[in-house]
Amino acid sequence: MKHLLSITDLSTDEIHSILHLAGRMHQLQEARVKKLPYLKGRTVVNLFFEDSTRTRSSFELAAKWLSADAINVSARGSSVSKGESMRDTLMTLDAMGVDAIVMRHPGSGSVAQAAGWVRACMVNAGDGTHEHPTQALLDAHAMLTHFTRTKLGTLEGKLVSITGDLLHSRVVRSNVALLSRLGARVVLVAPHTLLPPGVETWGVQVTPDLDEVISDVDVAMMLRVQRERMHGGFFPSEREYVAAYGLTASRLTRLRPTAVIAHPGPMNRGLEISSTAADDPRSIVLDQVSSGVAVRMSVLHHLLAD
Repeated sequence: MKHLLSITDLSTDEIHSILHLAGRMHQLQEARVKKLPYLKGRTVVNLFFEDSTRTRSSFELAAKWLSADAINVSARGSSVSKGESMRDTLMTLDAMGVDAIVMRHPGSGSVAQAAGWVRACMVNAGDGTHEHPTQALLDAHAMLTHFTRTKLGTLEGKLVSITGDLLHSRVVRSNVALLSRLGARVVLVAPHTLLPPGVETWGVQVTPDLDEVISDVDVAMMLRVQRERMHGGFFPSEREYVAAYGLTASRLTRLRPTAVIAHPGPMNRGLEISSTAADDPRSIVLDQVSSGVAVRMSVLHHLLAD
């Protein structure tokens, strides 16, 4: 691996290798001393042009726990705020001799473009509405960890529903690609106004009716309604959205006892997911956060370890 830009760039063997190593890295989080020497002397820059808590913090922890030097750069505190171009910013960092740049940017395709400008390894931490590959990897890791712990097998044949604002989501594209590769069946649930163009070519089931599938799913993944990206009326009102697409307390009772609830965060409690569902014993939301550090450790190890 030279870069991680998209799930589609990974071979099946690479996916399994990343997830396998993440399982080993996950054990480190229970250790008293959380430090491994594998990336000692390496430098990782987190370059974020959009706000983030989970992704940036977990990449920083991942780098530090592997003994790399981690530096956080945000657009607000960099020369970008003075008018410097993204290309000049990246080439400046690259000229300093950094080994990897973890980048989040509002422009779809921006990280792939940046990979052509630098010698450093590039990791896509979310580019516009395109992809978020490490989020999909950590989601799969959290699901697999749960199914292994509860002796429910692997993702092969499991039905995963992804419900919500699919139009503006970079998570859904990466998850569809990855979950399908791992043998899961995916059903996308959203009103027609929140479906991405060309979704009918993705090779998965699409329905506007959450109640049609909620009783059959093994994983109910809810996506955040991204108000900051919405300009116009995508649904009549929040009340009607909750009634049709929210994981409410009443829908929670229709989930199978063995089903789990997932959400990549941040959550809009009371909109796409009720507090009852978010805090239910079947929720793996915090497991996803925990898996995020392990998966990102594995990704950095695959990219930078000699």
